Amino acid sequence: MATPVQQIRPASLDSTSEPPALFDGTTRLYISYICPFAQRAWITRNFKGLQDKIELVPIDLQNRPVWYKEKVYPQNKVPSLEHKNKVIGESLDLVKYIDSNFEGPSLLPDDPEKQKFAEELIAYSDTFLKEIYGNFKGDIEKHAGPQFDYLEKALDKFDDGPFFLGQFSQADIVYAPFVERYQIFLKEVFNYDITSGRPKLAKWIEELNKLDSYIQTKADPKEVVDLYKKKYLA
Repeated sequence: MATPVQQIRPASLDSTSEPPALFDGTTRLYISYICPFAQRAWITRNFKGLQDKIELVPIDLQNRPVWYKEKVYPQNKVPSLEHKNKVIGESLDLVKYIDSNFEGPSLLPDDPEKQKFAEELIAYSDTFLKEIYGNFKGDIEKHAGPQFDYLEKALDKFDDGPFFLGQFSQADIVYAPFVERYQIFLKEVFNYDITSGRPKLAKWIEELNKLDSYIQTKADPKEVVDLYKKKYLA
């Protein structure tokens, strides 16, 4: 497989940085490189080929610019999207918004059954995250295992491709950033392999890692481990 072209990542803006020319008609996606929620919107932008239409503006979450909260997004979180003189937030909403309001390949199939299943998977994602994040100090197999089993079973529903709906879709984007981090962290800290006994999940991860639009957004594994140790195990 050819090595993907790694996009040059712009430097993160911090408390010393001047704001961009806000609300000048430029569409901007505010993210943080370490944030999995922001990564959802970033993957969506990339997959749809919107790199020239949506400017990436990374924010340093440890040292945020004051203007971001005051002038862009009062919630002071990422991701947010500056588009048509308004700002939209919440990662699940943004995946759908970017898919619906911009050109590029659709991330939802026409098949109503697949659309319904996508909605189920997306709706379940909050439970998936809470069950795993909430149990890093507990019995990993007991609490996290069933969540990865849920993904394995979901990947068995359609057999016309390796992704949740067969082809790559919003559903894959919603889970990918978190599975990426869990796989790194659980293996490093607990020696727990999330793909063991889950061949479809293993194949799904393998296929994700063939997509430039995803590869370009991946977090630094060491940063993930350090952050999660500090946040969940301290």
